Amino acid sequence: MNPVQRALAALLAAVLVLLTPAGSGAAEDRERWHTKVLAMVDAPGRPANVVLHPNGRVYAGTFASPQTDGVPSVVREWTRAGRLLRSWEVPGQDLEVSHGVQVANVDSRGRLVVLEKSTGGVLLLDLRTDRWSTYSRLPDLPACALGQTGEGCTPNLVDAAPIPNYATWGPGGALYVSDYGQAVLWRVPPGGGKARPWLVDKRLDGVEFGTAGLVLGPQRRSLYVMQQTSLGLGEATVALGKLYQVPLKGERTLTRLWQSRPMDLPDGFSFARSGRVYVANAGSNQLVVLDEDFKEVERVPALPLTGDNGSPVPFDTPSNMTFAGTSVLVANQGFFGNPAHHAILDVHVGERGVPVFIPEGAGVRR
Repeated sequence: MNPVQRALAALLAAVLVLLTPAGSGAAEDRERWHTKVLAMVDAPGRPANVVLHPNGRVYAGTFASPQTDGVPSVVREWTRAGRLLRSWEVPGQDLEVSHGVQVANVDSRGRLVVLEKSTGGVLLLDLRTDRWSTYSRLPDLPACALGQTGEGCTPNLVDAAPIPNYATWGPGGALYVSDYGQAVLWRVPPGGGKARPWLVDKRLDGVEFGTAGLVLGPQRRSLYVMQQTSLGLGEATVALGKLYQVPLKGERTLTRLWQSRPMDLPDGFSFARSGRVYVANAGSNQLVVLDEDFKEVERVPALPLTGDNGSPVPFDTPSNMTFAGTSVLVANQGFFGNPAHHAILDVHVGERGVPVFIPEGAGVRR
């Protein structure tokens, strides 16, 4: 290339830079539902929920499966580009029983809210000091006797220990926690302390497949609750999942908004700013979109169980949908133990989510 050609090429490159809109690039060229592997998750693997921290980093922890017995759970930190930065082994677990953690939220000081299965613990992890602390602990309530009601028992068909699963902050700084093992939604008071049953309902009993995702609504007036099944006989459609709404004020009643297909086992979900709801189906290995009226409008991939998403790692027990820019981050739990499927997946959806609400002073003792 002669000097004149080089000068023309440089001028053309400069013009193209000036004409290219800020922020454009490969990410914006992705088609809707284009899936890529953000990060593989090393042993013990099985990420069960993804949290995008205000610091821009990505966090997930090891949840339970038969293959993790005896092995401490791990919380990991990645950059948004998927580079592993740090990891923490979870202290105080009972390694003789089924155990695991979900990174569920962030408090106002930037500490991670981590839910631990074997102890029913609601833990905080300080990312600056690496210090763990206990924020609350869910009690193991006895099953209600015939005809018995009240907050001192649960209406479970089968008596089970608490399994804290998802957590969301309320407008006043209380933390609400779903319980996968007991038919209870819990409320932890602002600053932590004793968890108390906030809602006890037979419809929250799924036996082995219970209450999962829990999200504060975009208007901050209701909680939205995902039930994987009704195997506890709270509803006649026992094998179907349900999305419920319950108001934060007034009578605490569950209103059913959506019902899944058989054995979808819907898990974590998030609201888009458009009003649509993005749901991960851990059973059918599919992602589902509901419109503003909670009617299903999309299901990817079309065939259940295959998990075929066009990436090197298929959906395998996808357990959440967390917005990150115009993508959703999906934890691929791979419950049955294939380590090649233990990953965080980045799925482009072309729209943004409702920001996660973290009230001022959330998590701080008063």
